[in-house]
Amino acid sequence: MKHIIHSPKFLLLWGIVVLTVPNIVLSFVEKQPLLTALTNVLLPASVYMLLLTLSRRTGKMVWWAFPLTFLAAFQIVLLYLFGSGAIAVDMWLNLVTTNPTEAMELLDNLIPGLITVFGLYLPLIIISTLQAWKHIELPSGWQRCVRRIGAGCLIIGICLLIAARHRVPTFRTCIDIYPVNVVYNLRLAISRSIATARYEQTSRRFAFGTVATHDSDSAEVVILVVGETARAESFQLYGYDRPTTPHLCQMKNRLVTFTDVLTQSNTTHKSVPMLLSAVSAEDYDSIYHQKGVIAAFREAGYHTIFASNQRPNHSFIDFFGEEAHEVTFLKNEEESKAHYDTELLQFVSKALKQGHRRLFIVLHTYGSHFNYNERYPKSEAIFLPDTPADAEYKNRPMLINAYDNTIRGTDQLLHSLITMTDTLRTALLYTSDHGENIFDDDRRLFLHASPRPSAYELRIPFVVSLSPSYRQAYPEVAAALEANHAKPVSSNASVFHTLLDLAGLRTPLYRDSFSVASPHYGIHERFYLNDHNKAVPIQRLRLQEEDIKMLHKAQMAM
Repeated sequence: MKHIIHSPKFLLLWGIVVLTVPNIVLSFVEKQPLLTALTNVLLPASVYMLLLTLSRRTGKMVWWAFPLTFLAAFQIVLLYLFGSGAIAVDMWLNLVTTNPTEAMELLDNLIPGLITVFGLYLPLIIISTLQAWKHIELPSGWQRCVRRIGAGCLIIGICLLIAARHRVPTFRTCIDIYPVNVVYNLRLAISRSIATARYEQTSRRFAFGTVATHDSDSAEVVILVVGETARAESFQLYGYDRPTTPHLCQMKNRLVTFTDVLTQSNTTHKSVPMLLSAVSAEDYDSIYHQKGVIAAFREAGYHTIFASNQRPNHSFIDFFGEEAHEVTFLKNEEESKAHYDTELLQFVSKALKQGHRRLFIVLHTYGSHFNYNERYPKSEAIFLPDTPADAEYKNRPMLINAYDNTIRGTDQLLHSLITMTDTLRTALLYTSDHGENIFDDDRRLFLHASPRPSAYELRIPFVVSLSPSYRQAYPEVAAALEANHAKPVSSNASVFHTLLDLAGLRTPLYRDSFSVASPHYGIHERFYLNDHNKAVPIQRLRLQEEDIKMLHKAQMAM
């Protein structure tokens, strides 16, 4: 052992091997063509060889290469979590928009992945530190030999790269070669962060020009409830064989349940802003210049309220929420205390008592976000056991129990909202930002935000409730909702226009063909916003066979 610790030869070989591990794994899990796979392994490996032999003091060179070590470790953890994909733009952005408590909840359940990382990279760091401190040098003969091998591999790698660019139609260096793709994604993430930070300036002059068409003498309430990580497959309302939505099922006669709804993003920091604005996957970059739906209602004279059971994270969710007259975050940035979504009801109750003639309320819930068993009081745990909560395949029955309990919490929240506003002219729309994987098939996917979305992340609930007095006042809206309930819907493209229709508002950005509350709603091609903010048609999303079957089965069942 002492010989290994003091051996610069071992350190050099170990460094080359562990830095190349992500390239090898990605070549397999991404199912790259042979030419692309060879390029993805040989070209970076040659660079690692040349970099680590720039000096005979191998320990020092390993420390100079520490950014590559960090990226490799991060990449291995994400491969453990998602099974595929290089470190994405959205994953970089998640680092700055996810609060520390959520991050710790996730890290606590990545122990096997972290053990692998420590086993690969911690010895590298320790041995390189020791050798750098003791000025241990690599024999000059070894240095020359590895340099020659590295130079030869580099030449071959460049030839393979040229061949791949000409013979593989889908090949792109910034997409298919690790760590070039990771650095490229980091650059995009930094660019987006800068653009986000300038939002106040770039949107300052924006106005919707909203015009109200409903009778101004009648009081009216419109409510948007944004769910978190709720998938349609776990809703009894959608045919699930467990009583996860008993209250909503009893109210079926006053609900309109949309059966074929897909999200345009499996990440919160993109999906929720699209739900809160006129922006969709097709024109996502316009988000830096527009305000949100709350501003549209505010222009029309509505008193607006935004209440969130999430922490502020300086993202577009905050920006659009803070356009309301009243803004509340149940959790501050430092608080670790758990709050339940039903606590949001107090703000609705307070607003109703204030007697506003026009009221628009947006509630951003914590919904079914992992750790699932922390989203509801223990006294309301119906499906048991709901522990342990460790993110392991063997724990799937308990994880499902806990997840299903969170859906019951959403059911209770929506039932309470509908009951509270039953005597008023009220329209309520509930949908989720995206769904969730819970080790559902042989792929053993878990959580969401995977580089390649699954059907469990894409298919989400979408429900509209109209009070009796609303239905009486606007029967044509109720009829349009019923007529459209089975048509394919992209939630992020439709929520803005549907909310405007429910409130009788019009702006130059309103499109009746995207509102499911309009008789003119049309069937549009559905898109998914990929990691590089490109709108990809769902049929070109390279969904796996399991996902295609599941979506087809869900559509046929409903």
